[in-house]
Amino acid sequence: MACILSIESSTFRYSVALHVEGELLASDECVEAQQTASQLAVSIQNVLSVASKKPDAVAVASGPGSYTGLRIGVATAKGLCFATGARLLAVPTLELMMHQVRKQKPGDHWYCPMLDARRMEVYVALFDEEGRTAAPTSARVIDAQSFRSELDQHRILFFGDGAAKCRSVIQHPQAEFLDNIHPQAAQLGELAGQLWMEKKWVDAASFEPFYLKDFVAKKPKAFF
Repeated sequence: MACILSIESSTFRYSVALHVEGELLASDECVEAQQTASQLAVSIQNVLSVASKKPDAVAVASGPGSYTGLRIGVATAKGLCFATGARLLAVPTLELMMHQVRKQKPGDHWYCPMLDARRMEVYVALFDEEGRTAAPTSARVIDAQSFRSELDQHRILFFGDGAAKCRSVIQHPQAEFLDNIHPQAAQLGELAGQLWMEKKWVDAASFEPFYLKDFVAKKPKAFF
């Protein structure tokens, strides 16, 4: 196994972790909004200070999620790869979240990670009890009929920062909502370790985050 630095910045918060030979040596996170740009590099420096070698790989959550958060995280990861010669590893954010919850709550149910995409839209994917993709990542506007046919057949766990606003809309006896589930770099490092062993790294020069939706800048306020 290798020395792998992991960066997760798909939402308003971020986390960083360092695994060596598959063991988590250090991690750091920030739960305050709008701190990624100013504090991510500090956290990375703190985490790397516990290792006696430079990273062999940098892993990043590839999206979807916050446009700004993904852009900062991926740009930072690519810069570290160029500077150190490390390989770049990428894990889809919703797959990462499914992996986290499946470890905590294995069983005969499906998994539906959700990330907030504003209003009643979410970035969402659906996975079966074995972690296999049942519905690919998409941006969906949630209403009372969302996942109705799947819920008629399976118990589904809904989680992520997009799930809270859907709790009152998705009314079904087989729907269960989990609180306080956020993508974590420590779990990202576990998945990245498997990618490293399988030599499934990506090209740092050409890699781009999976934004899913085009970025739309807010219209500036008029001052006159």
